[in-house]
Amino acid sequence: MRGGLFLRACRGEKTERPPVWLMRQAGRYLPEYRELRKGRTMLETLSDPETAAEVTIQPVRRFGFDAGILFSDLTVMFTPMGAPFDIKEGAGPVLDHPVRTQSDIDRLRLIEPEEDLAYTFETIQILQRSLSVPLIGFTGAPFTLACYLVEGRGSKDFKTVRAMMHADPRSWHRLMELLSENVLRYLTSQIKAGASAVQLFDSWVGVLSETTYRELLLPHMRHIFAGLEGLGAPVIHFGTGTPHLLGAMADAGGDVIGVDWRITLTEAAEKIGRRVPLQGNLDPTVLLGPPDKVRAEVSRIVNEGRNLSGHIFNLGHGIYPETPIENVEALVETIQGATLTV
Repeated sequence: MRGGLFLRACRGEKTERPPVWLMRQAGRYLPEYRELRKGRTMLETLSDPETAAEVTIQPVRRFGFDAGILFSDLTVMFTPMGAPFDIKEGAGPVLDHPVRTQSDIDRLRLIEPEEDLAYTFETIQILQRSLSVPLIGFTGAPFTLACYLVEGRGSKDFKTVRAMMHADPRSWHRLMELLSENVLRYLTSQIKAGASAVQLFDSWVGVLSETTYRELLLPHMRHIFAGLEGLGAPVIHFGTGTPHLLGAMADAGGDVIGVDWRITLTEAAEKIGRRVPLQGNLDPTVLLGPPDKVRAEVSRIVNEGRNLSGHIFNLGHGIYPETPIENVEALVETIQGATLTV
């Protein structure tokens, strides 16, 4: 079974070739996705189980990826938590009332995932019947979720949330306790509903120093990973801009560590200091160039991954909407033509 390749690599087993999936593989670069999205907002699309399941399947059907990732958003738990938001085209999640004080935090609540986000689990049930490869569930990591909650929208430097961490550590830890428990509840429910693996996206954690990460994030991240142990699904721990944080992230936990394009896989393995499967790490802008360049870079990364304790091919971050379809085809064909020594 093709899907077995992904799970075997997650477990650190040698595979005939690296399995491949792409972050944001379900989305705007696909013409069939753009057609399906016509007249619908992002939240309308992901909260309709039949539609969300179809979007999840589209790239697997077209390219033969070795895993599908649930079509959703990092931030869907915000509204049931008590922080209503919208996803604006070109801006991402936007909150009318950012969370910046102890009283703001006190208004937030723990979620009951199966009740509060029932559409997610209906989507997973549909995919259990119709997806031919393992399903990856996901959500945002506490720091990245806090970036949106505190800033109110995306930011270049997230200075408001970073200032809060240092100026009001008591409120910060209270917010982290709430978010880490909600993340744990949501991922646990996704696994119990049928997700074969889950990924924790820490998209903005690279703005922190290692000292700040270890002091103000690490205990909360460990709470999540400890809670997910024993559930039978590999957990992928991914962040961007994180070459300086990889050792700390590995100390926090995760069966697989995701690596962005700012560091080689070999260097990442050395920084982590223990044998753990890695995921990554093609620069997504390579897919905007000529197909020959795509094939060359993919081959380089595949060859580098041969010496790892398990390698899952992916991008160093999400695929760009303007990516040509033929370049994704070239990427997949190159990987599927690779042969590793088992």
